[in-house]
Amino acid sequence: MIRDDIKAAQIAAMKSGDKDRVAAIRLIQSAIKNRDIELRTSESTPDDDALVTEVLQKMIKQRRESIQMYEAGGRAELAEAEKKEVAVIEGFLPAQMSEEETNAAIDAIVAEVGASSVKDMGRVMAVLKERHAAQLDMSKVSGLVKARLSA
Repeated sequence: MIRDDIKAAQIAAMKSGDKDRVAAIRLIQSAIKNRDIELRTSESTPDDDALVTEVLQKMIKQRRESIQMYEAGGRAELAEAEKKEVAVIEGFLPAQMSEEETNAAIDAIVAEVGASSVKDMGRVMAVLKERHAAQLDMSKVSGLVKARLSA
């Protein structure tokens, strides 16, 4: 489980004295804990790895946005700190699908769902997210699906 990997990495980072890595891992654990608290009142809870992956992807997206703003504002040192956090967070994510694998998955789901126009994009995206959310950046995939259905 990803959660166990994160805990083990925190212990290893603390033993090695890597303060930056420890801080980033504590942020990750805090975000996961917050998500757990949000889901306490929920009817259904997602698979644990899916939940952790979702939290990690959201954290990466936030940090990439921050990096862009810091670089635009001339704050290279803050952008660099965010980049280090992104590197730590990405280390816990499952391997991402290659472009060829992504296109193959999109083609298979488009055929399976019977999608023929952009109007069917929601159904295709729902199936993609259900099956491959951990291995795909959904924001990038939406552009590929739209292009595929527009053609």
